[in-house]
Amino acid sequence: MSNQQWMSLNFFVFFLTWGIFLPYWTGWLVQAKGLSVANASIIMGFGLIARGASSLFAFPLASKFMSSQTVIFVLTGSSLVTAILYIPSTSFITLFIVTIMFSAVLPPLLPALDTAAGSLVQQGDVHYGKSRSYGSMGFIVSVLIISVVTGYFGEKAILSSMIIGLCLMLCMRLLPTPAVLAVKPTMKDRRESLTFKSLWQTKSFPIVLLVVILLQGAHASYYNYGYIYLQDLGVNQFYIGMIINIAVIFEIIYFLKADHMFKKWKPSSLFILAASGSTLRWVLVFLFPNVWIFMISQSLHALSFGVAHYAFMLYITKNLPKQQIPNAQGIYSALALSFSTAVLTLIGGFLYEISPTLSFLSMIICTVPAIFILLTTRKKYQY
Repeated sequence: MSNQQWMSLNFFVFFLTWGIFLPYWTGWLVQAKGLSVANASIIMGFGLIARGASSLFAFPLASKFMSSQTVIFVLTGSSLVTAILYIPSTSFITLFIVTIMFSAVLPPLLPALDTAAGSLVQQGDVHYGKSRSYGSMGFIVSVLIISVVTGYFGEKAILSSMIIGLCLMLCMRLLPTPAVLAVKPTMKDRRESLTFKSLWQTKSFPIVLLVVILLQGAHASYYNYGYIYLQDLGVNQFYIGMIINIAVIFEIIYFLKADHMFKKWKPSSLFILAASGSTLRWVLVFLFPNVWIFMISQSLHALSFGVAHYAFMLYITKNLPKQQIPNAQGIYSALALSFSTAVLTLIGGFLYEISPTLSFLSMIICTVPAIFILLTTRKKYQY
């Protein structure tokens, strides 16, 4: 098995579980565990904080002392054990505690895999966009499976599907790992990457980080309330999965073509494209509260998420040494994919109670400033 194939397969299997966690977990807490939308939002919001803390501190620290192979194994095993703890959990307190634990071990698998991909990209073994597209395919397969399973067995089957997916991930660890990912960091590597100080010495990094925090945080309402919103619109359970998958299909198309189509683009140009597409997406959902426009807006996920994520990966692989990639991925996962989303999830939940579409529109408080920052800094910092 080539390194490209190994990376693609690992992305695919991880996103089988991510396709359960990201769009369905809030709805599962509401439908299967009997929580209110407000209480589920509180749990998921604090779960995002736990995810951010784990990605920012625990994951980079573990990467200093363990190989990528070991980090991925530990996170996978811990995720499986924690998912099983959901079975006896029924009260708000127990669900809160288990979700905090689960959020601290499952989501960091994403920066762990992206770090592995970054190492393989730097040594010329992997095309990131191509491998990442398999992750999106896994997401689609997962959503389709959950749509069918919940249609027959109800929302309670969501947890069973997660446990099965994590068992499959654990079996993946039996496959031969690329040699570079099995190497334990040396003392020299630890000295060079022990702190985040050198990241801030790269003058454009704080700007890029701020932009990506704004752009990825702007997905908070979609990730947490998109499933519930489609239910409120009266969409059949099976078709909800199909509608969610529209976004991922366009994401796959983008990732498959990104390595060639955008190879001459600068990260700043890609970020501007992402911010513009994201702004248009949330405005459309607000102005036209019906399922058909929501379906059309799903195509913009390739811009709002796909382009922003690819631009950040492009930036760090070209501008940072290998030893700093785990730190950069940890900060990205913590601040852009967790903390900012946590804050906006709480805001979005409050606004959703007032008006569902207002919850989506509020996300442009991130995308519009991002455009302004990009236009005023791209020439000065040359990123």
